[in-house]
Amino acid sequence: MYPLHREREQPIFSARAHVFQIDPTTKRNWIPASKHSVTVSFFYDATRNVYRIISVGGTKAIINSTITPNMTFTKTSQKFGQWADSRANTVYGLGFSSEQQLQQFSERFKEVKEAARLAREKSQDKPELSNPALSIAAPQDMMEDLQSPPVLCINGPGEEKLYRSQSADIELSSEKERIKKMLSEGSICELSWEAELFTLQDSNSKLVAALHEANANVEQWKKQLSAYQEETVRLRDQVAELEAQGARHAACDIGKDELNQSLEELEAVLKAKDEEIHHLQSKKCDYNEVEQEREEAVQRLQEVESRNAELERRVHALEQTLSNSLDERSRAENEVQRIIDILDVKIFDLTDLRQSLATLVHK
Repeated sequence: MYPLHREREQPIFSARAHVFQIDPTTKRNWIPASKHSVTVSFFYDATRNVYRIISVGGTKAIINSTITPNMTFTKTSQKFGQWADSRANTVYGLGFSSEQQLQQFSERFKEVKEAARLAREKSQDKPELSNPALSIAAPQDMMEDLQSPPVLCINGPGEEKLYRSQSADIELSSEKERIKKMLSEGSICELSWEAELFTLQDSNSKLVAALHEANANVEQWKKQLSAYQEETVRLRDQVAELEAQGARHAACDIGKDELNQSLEELEAVLKAKDEEIHHLQSKKCDYNEVEQEREEAVQRLQEVESRNAELERRVHALEQTLSNSLDERSRAENEVQRIIDILDVKIFDLTDLRQSLATLVHK
């Protein structure tokens, strides 16, 4: 449908940018809608008197946003801007290669938004021009012309014979439309799986980086844990030695007070070391969870790859079916042409026979 729209629309301004869409689940993260920078253009539809922003990536329209007067283009950084489309229920983001391109796009967005506001006010002042009955008659007439069956005429000496191939053409056209629809659905599914595959690959790379960092941290935590355990053993030995010294010097009250104070300090240090040990053990559990998430992501990636292979197989089968249908139609047309040639010869023979009989009658 988009090439038909572009035939009746006029491009106003174009720029190249990386296209993003807001994550519909979190409403925070940006999801890349294109792997590379694509052309983003402003179009004016003179038939409906509306302005739109359109960007096409391959066979898929990644931006199709109708500009309304209440839209606002916001520059969130030196090279990035965004706007919200309530009709599409999403937020579009554009990343430009320079600040100047972002400024040009922002200024053009303001101009087009003002033009859209004037166009809406003008359409509200003249409601009689938007009568839906006027825009229905012409397409119906065109459909009636397109649905009339093809006619083959052969003129003989005294009559005309009409040969209609309506049923065969209708069946062939319906088969072609069904195959085209299946191909379009397969391509849309393939693009959606490619987008999901790209997202999973990005998540997998992040998980791998986090896993490497966790492995490095685990080694460091093991060394710290070993050092803390050695320190704990040393402190416990020191506590036991101090307790033995306290038993030997029980008669000395001043020495006992100092010993109790030292014991309390050592117990506090020992408690802090135990808390650090528990903290390191909890981090080790987090590392196991990261490893499990990575395995799940790898499994999902394998499933997506298998689904993508199945879609490619289905597309190949549909292409083969379409080729067979075209070959059958070509054979049918050749057969019809052969029958027409035979009928021409028969008619010519009948004409000669009629002239011969007329000559004999006159004699």
